[in-house]
Amino acid sequence: MKNRQILTIFLIIITSLSHAQYVIKDGSDLLNLKKVPQEKSYVDHNGPLVFAGEYLVYSLHCFNAQTNNPTNVSKIGYVALVNESKKFIFEHKVKLEKGHGYGDFFVSTEIPSGRYKLLGYTQWMKNSGLSQVFKDDIVIINPYLADQSTLLDISREDVLPNTVKSTIISDSSTLIIRTNKSTYLPREIVNLNIKNFKGALGHGSYTIKVKRKEEIAIASAINSITYGNAYFNADKEIKQTIGDSIFLPEQRGELIYGTVKNTETGLPTENLPIDISIPGKESLLKFSETDQNGNFYSYIRKDRKNPFAVIQVENQDGTYIIEKGVPKNIDLSDLKFSDFNLSRDQEEYIKNRSVLNQIENQFFGSKPDSILESNPIDIFNGGIPEVIILDDYTRFPTLEESLVEVVKFAGFRKGNTNDAYIRIGQDFKSYDEEYNDFPAIVLIDGVYIPNHEQIRTYDARKIEKISLTRDQFRLGSKEYQGIISIETFKGNFLDSYTSKNSLVVPFKQPISKKNYFVQTYQLGDTTFDRVPDYRRLLYWNPQFNIANSTYDFEFYTSDLEGTYEIILNGFTTYGKPLSIIKEIEVLKGD
Repeated sequence: MKNRQILTIFLIIITSLSHAQYVIKDGSDLLNLKKVPQEKSYVDHNGPLVFAGEYLVYSLHCFNAQTNNPTNVSKIGYVALVNESKKFIFEHKVKLEKGHGYGDFFVSTEIPSGRYKLLGYTQWMKNSGLSQVFKDDIVIINPYLADQSTLLDISREDVLPNTVKSTIISDSSTLIIRTNKSTYLPREIVNLNIKNFKGALGHGSYTIKVKRKEEIAIASAINSITYGNAYFNADKEIKQTIGDSIFLPEQRGELIYGTVKNTETGLPTENLPIDISIPGKESLLKFSETDQNGNFYSYIRKDRKNPFAVIQVENQDGTYIIEKGVPKNIDLSDLKFSDFNLSRDQEEYIKNRSVLNQIENQFFGSKPDSILESNPIDIFNGGIPEVIILDDYTRFPTLEESLVEVVKFAGFRKGNTNDAYIRIGQDFKSYDEEYNDFPAIVLIDGVYIPNHEQIRTYDARKIEKISLTRDQFRLGSKEYQGIISIETFKGNFLDSYTSKNSLVVPFKQPISKKNYFVQTYQLGDTTFDRVPDYRRLLYWNPQFNIANSTYDFEFYTSDLEGTYEIILNGFTTYGKPLSIIKEIEVLKGD
């Protein structure tokens, strides 16, 4: 019931969306907004020290700041890396499932050595400013660039005091991690057991990582317990008042929005139907309508395959200016960085680690990560389309002629205006329905075509196939008869698409989820005998849910000797943070 109340609140307020933020109108509006709990987030990662040529992997946990349970407000979170100039190196959009998501970033040789900050937040959290945002220090060492002055400069005044965060190395009374022994040979299997002693009190979401202990003295990454203490007093609700602007949460998926103005008057235009299409073979089509301020919005819930969106005004009678909304960046002016500095006696270590990274990257193809397949998108909404491959028939020069001569049940029809539209015949044999003269939904390579007259003479030699269904659809306030999807051979219709009252905009995709590679050395398998193994991160499980009493894992050590930390980090379903570290040694035999 509470989830439904939150959703209802946003359906009401979002209809007055402005260019980038919503303005609180009155006391009732403010009261509704304050009923929505503020959020906070934690990012677990494999830092704090990362070299060029290595991956920064992370797991994002987002919480209801009032209950400390996983958030049910935002469905999209963000993880960003910021340099000391307060510029974003990356900002990843992360899909959240029950408050959790994960991703990674490859540190290329173009990124200079320096002190960075890793941030974790949602759009809703931006309302409380930088203090609400998760922040942790990351140091990047890039020996491939000549200028290392940033990390060699010890006279800076804008750094934090040299305080090393404490790391808790102990077995929890709730959870314990065990290994079958404490010392291992290179490429030896490690059997890892996690025991939950407290039943439901230990249930929760955790991250497991096994990484080489840092040889350079550096402050540890923030663990979940340190985070819990540091953000205990985070804001529980928004602090804004009447007349203030706020960031709206992405509570039903990715929020895409903007404003439409009349070209002649420059004024916002209301009650205009807006079409938003995500092109591609697995296309998406969303409809919206402008409000009294000319604003429109829509949510993208499915896993789209294209980083572009086509926004179009359905009405072709007038001429309009479309502006896509872009949320403002959070104010980073008060962001402070660590005081980590390099010394000359670390030169040999840096060189050796970089050489091993180069060797490891040379063999990346032998041990790649795999991207998880998302659920396929059905553009026909469950209908079974009739598919016509045009090469199976006599070719005709235009789309109109092809529809007449080859495609059953579809063709151009003259409407009440001078423009023709594509009409798909109704299926009276299968359905008992009244006759209508509704137009079809027409897509070319996933691009929605509001003006069918525009494609009447389209070169049919470019078309590979035409698929259609004859079902009726109601999208927005308009009725349609059937869907016709036209696919070109090259799939590049968007590249040359120009239309009145349309705008093609970049629309950043959420980062893809992966199955991270787990190295194995099976007895008798010689696949990796001649492949060097210099992994520093032996195992990474970004989201591990505990719901039982015991779990068993296995991973293999690499050729790299030294001390490794097995780190279990996360939160129970009751919001209690748990952090456990166990060390093992990897040593060559006599």
